[in-house]
Amino acid sequence: MRIALSQLNFHIGNFEANEKKILGAINRARGQKADLICFSELATCGYPPLDLLEFRDFIDQSSAVLDKVKNASEDIGILIGAPRVNPELPGKNLFNSAFLFYRKELLGYVDKSLLPTYDIFDEYRHFEPAKKFQTIDFKGERIAVTICEDIWDLINDDPIYTFHPMDKLMEQQPTVAINLSASPFHASQPQRRRYVVQANAKKYQIPFFYVNQVGAHTELIFDGGSLVVDADGEVHDEMPLFEESLRIYDLDEVHQLKGIGQIRTKDRIVLIHDALIMGIRDYFGKLGFKKAILGLSGGIDSALTAALTCRALGAENVHGLIMPSPFSSKHSVTDAKKLVENLGMTADTLSIDDLYEKFTTELSLFFEVDRWGVTQENIQARIRGILLMAYSNKMGCILLNTTNKSEMAVGYGTLYGDLCGGLSVLADVYKTDVYRLSAFMNREREIIPQNSIQKPPSAELRPDQKDSDSLPEYELLDQILYQYIEMQMSPSRITAMGFDKKTVQKILDLVNRSEFKRYQTAPVLRVSTKAFGSGRRMPIVSKYIS
Repeated sequence: MRIALSQLNFHIGNFEANEKKILGAINRARGQKADLICFSELATCGYPPLDLLEFRDFIDQSSAVLDKVKNASEDIGILIGAPRVNPELPGKNLFNSAFLFYRKELLGYVDKSLLPTYDIFDEYRHFEPAKKFQTIDFKGERIAVTICEDIWDLINDDPIYTFHPMDKLMEQQPTVAINLSASPFHASQPQRRRYVVQANAKKYQIPFFYVNQVGAHTELIFDGGSLVVDADGEVHDEMPLFEESLRIYDLDEVHQLKGIGQIRTKDRIVLIHDALIMGIRDYFGKLGFKKAILGLSGGIDSALTAALTCRALGAENVHGLIMPSPFSSKHSVTDAKKLVENLGMTADTLSIDDLYEKFTTELSLFFEVDRWGVTQENIQARIRGILLMAYSNKMGCILLNTTNKSEMAVGYGTLYGDLCGGLSVLADVYKTDVYRLSAFMNREREIIPQNSIQKPPSAELRPDQKDSDSLPEYELLDQILYQYIEMQMSPSRITAMGFDKKTVQKILDLVNRSEFKRYQTAPVLRVSTKAFGSGRRMPIVSKYIS
């Protein structure tokens, strides 16, 4: 049997576009003599549809796409993910299902068993778990079909479910397993995905075909990387990362251990780079926008954001505003202009000196100007935010936020000022990785000016200001933040690792007290195991320091 895997970039709720992509892939697979083509989880509607699943019309349109797929199966088997209405209430209204069509008939369907409710997932909100476990026979093969999470708990040292769906399916002696997936990216996910699929193949001693979604949906990025693994757990092939792709595999060759072995191991920074490019491109494209605006400070964060966006959208679609204040250094302006020249983008310079003077003059009626402190600093950031949003409104473009994860974590930014924007590009990238990404961007030629990379980080909102005046050095800060945010270590355990107790207490107090800011900021492109946003839900009015 010849099996085609089709990893496609779907658009949630864009049924016409999704249908066109699916039917096009079916025709290509048919032309290559495939017996069966497999698509990813919830392919008809795109994943994750979230509360759109509560609209009956949304389900009806998904079902209409499914009918078109069924009618296209006259001479090829089609295995595809889609929501299925639950006919046996009480229970949730829907199942997350996979359907196998052939000769315009439904050969069988499988419902997802394990519905994740951790991190960015909330599937039990809408779906009912599977009530039965049944393989599907097709062209002499008995197929064990699972959906995404159904195979992942196998590798957990502390399982979060009470059973493995594959254990139940193996009672029917399947000859091949196929998993339809929509598994979001983080920097260690490609390696972990291989391990999961290989572990399943080894345990159950049958070939595994794993097809994953590709493309970005707001903050979530899907990298594809679909896999074929033989019964001994050896990778037969890995499909491209961050690309749509269709490939045909001869099941007999997989059975015979004729591995192709195309494993694309990439450096973590390269993976993050590629993910951010896709995240920016799809956010704009799926919203129907082409142009971006951002503030250029001459610093490394705005420079990296601009460089990534130029790669994603084209330099002709990226515009910068350089907005010096009375405290901006001359090299900040020249560094920003050098970046613009290197990238080939456009920019305007708007001094905020007069606006800042006007604000301080008016407010001096109520405050003692020489004792404002942070208030004066925030006024500058908010003036810049107003100018950027005005440009965004007038020119019909999206404002990009340039805050990095280290700053976002400790609240080192001004609400309604430099934290404003429609998308946070770097807010899941620690400052130390910002430097690594910048070095990668400059590997062939200087794109980000060396002075932007080498000078001490500064918000330049007061004379001779440096980030280190308020925060530990980023090498230290990021280590502590990583242990708290990603590893979820308690303050006492972090201190036990050798970090200074007062420093840990200060940093974690800043993290916890800044939660109200993060609730009001733009979506964050997720590239780590624990990003700010839907995957990290913390109460604002809590107190947790031990």
